[in-house]
Amino acid sequence: MPIGAMLRAVGESLAETLWPTRCVGCDQPGELLCDECRASLPWIEQRLACPVCGAPFGFLTCTECDGTWPVRATVAALGFHGAPARMVTCLKDAHELRLAPVMAAAMLTALEEASAWTAADGRPRFDARSVDGVCFVPATAAAYARRGFDHMELVARGLCAASGLPLADVLVRRPARDQRDLGREGRAENLAGTMRATEDLSGASLLLLDDVATTGSSLAEAARALRSRGAASVTACVLARVW
Repeated sequence: MPIGAMLRAVGESLAETLWPTRCVGCDQPGELLCDECRASLPWIEQRLACPVCGAPFGFLTCTECDGTWPVRATVAALGFHGAPARMVTCLKDAHELRLAPVMAAAMLTALEEASAWTAADGRPRFDARSVDGVCFVPATAAAYARRGFDHMELVARGLCAASGLPLADVLVRRPARDQRDLGREGRAENLAGTMRATEDLSGASLLLLDDVATTGSSLAEAARALRSRGAASVTACVLARVW
């Protein structure tokens, strides 16, 4: 075994002894997500979800959107409560980077299920063959400096590695006020003009990733930035949907 790999293995073993892995769902030692918590994840059934905003049970009549979200379709893997909410928090704030590929796998599972169901335009909500690149809603410079990483970049890289889709790291973001205490209109106004795409995307069909969708303001601003550089189609996928 190379010396570098040996040192990493020793370091990981020591870290596990001092700070044993705990389940993000129930805090029991052992795994990042134990069998019981994995079995109780609040999966969104894609055939019943709103094809526009991804809200559960919104297929026929959605109470969460008016059908004007700026993305072609939104696929949400899980409801934003319990273990999914803690997964996002633990990755972003507790630096549990091992959760990034777990979140990517959950999102890819939802995308594969959604490929069997149509979007508002009559095409599949997701078709890997039509995706030219996978992009993500980026962290602000302040958030990146505070954490030392962009959590959605890690998730996007994990999804690309698992799916074989190419990564398109093309969005940058300037500072904005914290969204958590803002309403729907306030969120949209707060994010207006805060993102831009750094490359020519003429004719591209893109898959846009984010961790959580609430009002869709972050997805809307990212989609606007991508379309302003010529993207022909933007489909969104999020780990969790608030409703």
